[in-house]
Amino acid sequence: MKENPVRSLPGIPMLLALLAALLFAVYLIISGASSGGIARLGAGVLLTMVSVFGLVGLYMVEPNQSAVLSLFGKYVGTVHENGLRWNNPFFGKRKVSLRVRNFESGKLKVNELDGSPIEIAAVIVWQVTDSAEAVYNVDDYESFVHIQSESAIRAMATTYPYDQHEDGQVSLRSHPDEISDRLKHHLDERLTKAGVDVIDARISHLAYSPEIANAMLQRQQANAIVAARTRIVFGAVSMVEMALEELKKNGVIELDEERKANMVSNLLVVLCSDRATQPVVNAGSLY
Repeated sequence: MKENPVRSLPGIPMLLALLAALLFAVYLIISGASSGGIARLGAGVLLTMVSVFGLVGLYMVEPNQSAVLSLFGKYVGTVHENGLRWNNPFFGKRKVSLRVRNFESGKLKVNELDGSPIEIAAVIVWQVTDSAEAVYNVDDYESFVHIQSESAIRAMATTYPYDQHEDGQVSLRSHPDEISDRLKHHLDERLTKAGVDVIDARISHLAYSPEIANAMLQRQQANAIVAARTRIVFGAVSMVEMALEELKKNGVIELDEERKANMVSNLLVVLCSDRATQPVVNAGSLY
């Protein structure tokens, strides 16, 4: 089912013409009744019925709205012209909004790629692009959009981890743009049959489920501490190597292996400690 644009007549001229015909019908009825003209009276009644029935063909189409026309269950076409329009009074008319709409899904509880339960919600921006598909391909396109959006969010969330565990890995929390593109792809696959185009899809809420939130927070803090300590140790070792090389190159002092080990130990303690160190000044001989 694809949209078929169809023309409609301007409503205001048709309204004026029908009102004029109705007034003329009233004149025929009055003159026929007063003069006893049966033919005139019958023509007036017939013209009245036709004029009143013709008014049924008038309908209003607002900006960013379309009217889907059908005749005894058969799709006729779609009208996009704005304002007061007129078509065959036998046509059924169903109006469809073409405005951009958005909604926020409820907080869904799903298991991410690693199996941890999380809460996730998203804001979906969508628009009807094919009125015929929206009306005839699905029973209720608005309900269809809401249900399929939740299904797409669940499917997307199960294919990515919550946190990034290694370099280059895409996760729900660290790559919002890639996740939004993937969610939009899932939605387009589900909603295209309903004549709906997804303009944007963004995660609006992302968190671990309450029952594991504290444990996951501790794990995140532990990972951060390990990463920070690893960087500190790497930097400290580099500084010790540089210090020993500079002392040797400049000939400041010659250290045996035991004194080198003692110096390295002291420097590492100073550089890697998380508290300020208290220096001890040796006023005597080094040996």
